[in-house]
Amino acid sequence: MENKEVTSIRIGVLGYGNVGKALVNLITDQREPILSRTALDLSVDVVAVRDPKKHSDLEVASPQITGNAYDVVVSDNIDVIVEVIGGVEPAKDLVQAALNAGKPVITANKELLAKHGPELFRIADDRGLDLLFEAAVAGGVPLMRVLRESLKGEPIQRVMGIVNGTTNYILSKMSETGMSYEDALAEAQAKGYAESDPSADVDGQDAASKAAIIAMVAFGAQLGLSDVSYEGITEITAGDILFAKRFGHTIKLLAIAEQSPNAIGVRVHPAMLPNYHPLASVRDSFNAVFVEGEAVGDLMLYGRGAGGDPTASAVLGDVIAAANNLTQNTNNGLGNLRTTAIQATEELESAYYINLEVADEPGVLAAVAAVFGKHGVSIRSMEQEGLGEEARIVFITHSSKERNVHSTLDELRKLTCVIQIGTKIRVMGH
Repeated sequence: MENKEVTSIRIGVLGYGNVGKALVNLITDQREPILSRTALDLSVDVVAVRDPKKHSDLEVASPQITGNAYDVVVSDNIDVIVEVIGGVEPAKDLVQAALNAGKPVITANKELLAKHGPELFRIADDRGLDLLFEAAVAGGVPLMRVLRESLKGEPIQRVMGIVNGTTNYILSKMSETGMSYEDALAEAQAKGYAESDPSADVDGQDAASKAAIIAMVAFGAQLGLSDVSYEGITEITAGDILFAKRFGHTIKLLAIAEQSPNAIGVRVHPAMLPNYHPLASVRDSFNAVFVEGEAVGDLMLYGRGAGGDPTASAVLGDVIAAANNLTQNTNNGLGNLRTTAIQATEELESAYYINLEVADEPGVLAAVAAVFGKHGVSIRSMEQEGLGEEARIVFITHSSKERNVHSTLDELRKLTCVIQIGTKIRVMGH
């Protein structure tokens, strides 16, 4: 690059799983193009792993391999740290040590940020350093940069999206092929979309961690995973999928962060979306996030939410941003995160899909409907299907407060004619 002095940036990578490997390869492949465009000469000088013997074949760019990650984060020979270990410990101590040693950090660790983000952001800001995390929320989808930079002055009202590729793959397969949840999960595991222990994904915790980060960035709020209510997809049945189809809807696991005048609400749960909603057509393991702003209107970002290469691309973008800021002695912090009230989920309003198995005998429907009415939950539509001596009744309610729906279900459980309460799914988009 003419007329601009070249700056060498030495990178220490913590972790060498799918993302770490992809990142080392990507930096090597893109070293010359990045140099020509930015005057930054990026090199991975050291990779820290738990067991160096398992990675003796690491030859790309000839980085040093070490089993001592702490030495890497405090080394005078390293300029930027990339953390792709995952989990809270030892990642938290290593990130904090790197910042205290004066090094900007790039992380893809959503669990770490969801639990300790405000503390780590404060350390980074106090030291005038970057703590960047594009890859922590939606893989290769550049959501964080849009929220932090492009929409910094936008009064954002709500961010809603599909941020877990595993659950979206499972729900897509159930919808498109009629698979059961168990069969769709098994296929996701066979294809590498789901872990052998998929609980963090299917129970909603992974998406909840991402929702907490989204809320921090979108609203400048100090909150964490403990402030997010979340439900997973393990109770969704093929019957629920079929009913949604007949109703012109698709079931998705949504992460939602929204701001009211007095509080912020952050939650994750399955929802029936009308087929015309942009998120309803997002299938397979893709992610998509819908941003609603007061001035800009509606925006949607879509792309690969997981996988080594897309995630490494997001990490590399952060590396370049941090390296640029390092050369200019500046940083891109979140500023002072404000303490805010968290909206109680019991006060949120939504329409609901509720299915019940009941005794097929006279008076049952009237008894059930009376309980709905007693708790102020208005019924919009109802279907009944005979099952021999039993019957299945499916209700769609008008918009109702969640606490009223819960009290309705609690009382229904006490009725002798109610055999089982099946799935409860929010109906959104109207």
